[in-house]
Amino acid sequence: MGMQLFTNAHIATGEPGSTAAQTAPVQDILVQDGRFVEFGEHLGERLAAQGCDKHALDVVDLGGKLVCPPFCDTHLHLDYVFTARKPGAVNESGTLFEGIQRWSETKSDLTVDEVKHRAKIGIAKEMRHGVQFIRTHADVTDPNLTSLKALLELKEELADTVTLQIVSFPQEGMYSYEGPHGETGADLVEEGLKMGADCVGGIPHFEQCREFGERSMHTVVELASRYGKLIDVHCDETDDPNSRYVELLAALAYKAGIGERTTASHTCSLGSTDNAYFFHLTKLLKAAKLNFACAPTENLYLQGRQDTFPKRRGITRVKELTEAGVNVSLGQDSMQDPWYPLGNGNMMLILDYVLHLAQMMSFEEIDDALKFLTINGATSLGMRNEYGLEPGKPANFIVLDADSVFNAVYERADVLRSVRAGHTLFTRTTTIDTELNLLR
Repeated sequence: MGMQLFTNAHIATGEPGSTAAQTAPVQDILVQDGRFVEFGEHLGERLAAQGCDKHALDVVDLGGKLVCPPFCDTHLHLDYVFTARKPGAVNESGTLFEGIQRWSETKSDLTVDEVKHRAKIGIAKEMRHGVQFIRTHADVTDPNLTSLKALLELKEELADTVTLQIVSFPQEGMYSYEGPHGETGADLVEEGLKMGADCVGGIPHFEQCREFGERSMHTVVELASRYGKLIDVHCDETDDPNSRYVELLAALAYKAGIGERTTASHTCSLGSTDNAYFFHLTKLLKAAKLNFACAPTENLYLQGRQDTFPKRRGITRVKELTEAGVNVSLGQDSMQDPWYPLGNGNMMLILDYVLHLAQMMSFEEIDDALKFLTINGATSLGMRNEYGLEPGKPANFIVLDADSVFNAVYERADVLRSVRAGHTLFTRTTTIDTELNLLR
């Protein structure tokens, strides 16, 4: 691939205190053989002075725009996308549990090719918005494991353009589901791991009783330890303040020494628990180094359905977790499925929602906000060793139509360019044809 020089860029690494201000000098980025070599001012001039042949360089002027690591969507269901209008799939109540019922009753006709076709459309939408890393759940409460087979194939086929991390996920429960031959959801989760899934999933709040939910958390940690896998549990996705499986998950993962490899998704119940409980829990979460994934748009839509007023926001305590030093990332979760009728993979919109819902609107918080889509996401995915704007790492980055993090968040900025291993996946132009000088 040779050497490439990307010039005239503001840099936002996503690390604390690294925000690119409008007044900061622009930098250049040197890439060789698909990896970052150097970041700095006037690299082109320095290379020329060192005798580098300028014709050997592929130079791209980024026009003073903002460069940051690619976006990570750490919670998505690619096997569900664009199924909301299937006969029998419409969720009339708008609740989580009816969504699960509708999916259960309409998923029997899935084929590998059909799942792959829909998932590719969803991936393309995410990629156009700067996403290069996706953690997708695959429903394995299906004796044919159709969704998992489809997503495993896509993972290999699309590896050069997007990184897919797959969760073996028992949508209908580990111990509440029983297959036609007596297999449990737990059996199918384990089979999914053997087939190549990256993460162990669970859904304890959906199990038929508390004992089944607790048993499932033990099983999740045991399977992850046995197979050397990551963990991502749909955990406490309910307004019930007594749903406290995240506490058990954190304790078990901490004891097993795999807290850093564990993610608790949703945890909506933390938005309903009292401060005394949360204060006590925070110590454990920090000790375990547990990760959290928040899906703000879907949970804003699904939760609080039994409330009159005051009506709860439905999301986990993003602000309080972040202030406590707990890692939180974000997910689109759904695209037109039985749980959510919208969703287009634009993670800047997801970020916008969470900043409003969590009331994280100080200038310092806004200036630091891209971490939720970048570094925090890569941390949850366990990919920090090969992720980020640092020499030696793969040259993966995106260019936003802004000159600072604040302006990117303020404008919900479009992605103008996406680069992976030094190769440009796409570019976008943003021009307006008008005779009005005010709009130019």
